[in-house]
Amino acid sequence: MKRLVVFVILLAIILCGCAKQNVEQSGIYIKGSDTEVQMVSNLAEAYMAKNPNVSIVVSGGGSGTGIKALINGEIDIADASRLMEPSEVRQIEQKYGTAPLRIIIARDMLTVVVNPSNPVDRLTVEQVAKIFAGEITNWKEVGGNDAPITLYGRQSTSGTYEFFLKHVVEKYAGKGYSGTMRNLAGNTQIRDAVSSDPNGIGYIGVGYLNNQVKAVNISVDGKNYYSPLDTKAVEEGNYPISRTLQQYTLPQYLRSEKGDIIKGFLKFEVSEEGQKIVKQSGFYPILKVDREWNQQNFWSKVE
Repeated sequence: MKRLVVFVILLAIILCGCAKQNVEQSGIYIKGSDTEVQMVSNLAEAYMAKNPNVSIVVSGGGSGTGIKALINGEIDIADASRLMEPSEVRQIEQKYGTAPLRIIIARDMLTVVVNPSNPVDRLTVEQVAKIFAGEITNWKEVGGNDAPITLYGRQSTSGTYEFFLKHVVEKYAGKGYSGTMRNLAGNTQIRDAVSSDPNGIGYIGVGYLNNQVKAVNISVDGKNYYSPLDTKAVEEGNYPISRTLQQYTLPQYLRSEKGDIIKGFLKFEVSEEGQKIVKQSGFYPILKVDREWNQQNFWSKVE
């Protein structure tokens, strides 16, 4: 299966620059969030196994890259771990005369990770923000060893970079990222860097968590701390750094010759079978509120 995923991603690199006409005449092309790329690849593999006449090409590059490709007419679906910016929506409206359509396909608990040897296992959101803003620079300031903190984060084209900046760093520290933060290409790179750095700290999608790093429990009030792996806390909305994982497409693509194929795949992603794959990929299935949002804002407009 891994070889198939690699093949699909490599094929996407070759084809992602194709013209809009080619996109319409061939398979489904999906590009964007590196957080979502493996999960969506798993979903695509399962769907193609059930529908051998359907071709789905999935690639990453970051949410911003995927949204740009959708704006340019190069793909059918953009994976995004953040919401579209108003300026991006306006570009689509100006170019295509219609607003993009958004569907929620999974939930992610953005996870703050440290090296397993680090004694720090809990932080408040404010402490996390001040660490990544460069206000807290030594682990002893948060109950750890007397050692400088090394910051690992994503590149600016990443939706995870944008989400963590807006909803954690700017919200709780009132400023941007520290200039000392090392910007890495993906979740795997951050995880690997922190696993080999006793003083490192980073943020990754929960689906990329393994025993090479330690997830930090997070609190808003400094009293109640929650793990991103605590299903009950997630379902009750108590984990503080929660986000939706979504996809964007255009209404005219769903009315095109391959519109039924695109809708079929989207339905599969949010079906019971598709959500099992989401969970197997390390992420959380969509909540009841997400299904209601999808029905009102997506399915009611395309069926």
